[in-house]
Amino acid sequence: MAEGPKAKECGKCGRSLPLAAFARDRNRRDGLQVYCRECVAECGAAHYRRRREAEGKAVRQKVAVPVGHKRCPQCREVKPHSEWERNTSSSDGWASHCRPCRAGRNRAGCLKRAYGLTETERDLLIASQGGVCCICLAAPPAHVDHSHETGRVRGVLCFSCNAALGQFKDQPEVIRRAAAYVEGNVWKPTLVAPGVYQLPS
Repeated sequence: MAEGPKAKECGKCGRSLPLAAFARDRNRRDGLQVYCRECVAECGAAHYRRRREAEGKAVRQKVAVPVGHKRCPQCREVKPHSEWERNTSSSDGWASHCRPCRAGRNRAGCLKRAYGLTETERDLLIASQGGVCCICLAAPPAHVDHSHETGRVRGVLCFSCNAALGQFKDQPEVIRRAAAYVEGNVWKPTLVAPGVYQLPS
C-alpha cells in the first residue's frame, strides 16, 4: 500500500511543511487546510485588527512577553509567573489576571453579590458618613453593615463595631440593655417564679 505525502506546500507563504503544520479541514480532499497554522494565525489577527479599527474600537498591540512571564489584560503589565495564581483549566496553566488585579476584581464582585453595591457607591456612602464609622465616630469604616432580615445596607462600620453588632445579633433591646449596663444602671432581672424573670422598667 502506497504511503501518502509527508509534506504539503502552504498556499500563502509557499513553504513546504510537514502535515502536522496544517489544521484539519474535512471539506478538503487531503483533509487539511490550504494555509499552514502560522499563516492562518497571522490572517486571523490581521482580520481582527481591521474589524476592530472599522468599528472604531481600540486594537491591543501585541507585546513581546519573555519566557516565564505573562501580560495582565487589566493593568497591562508584563509580570513574572510568581505574580500569578495557578489555573489548570487555562491553556497556559495560569490565571487570566495577575494577583493584585484578581484580588480587586474579587472584592468588587463580592461587594456587588452580597450587598448590591459598586465600589463607587460604597465610597459615596463612606463620604456621607464623614469618612468614619457610624457608631464609634472614630475608626475608619471598612465593613459594609446590613440588616440580615431585609438585606438593606445600613452603613459602613469599623471592624470592632461591626463585630459587636454581630455579637448582639442585631437585637436593639439587648444593645439598649448593654448601653444602660455600661452607663452604670444595673439591669438585674428579678426572679418572680421558677424560670420567670422580671426586668426593671
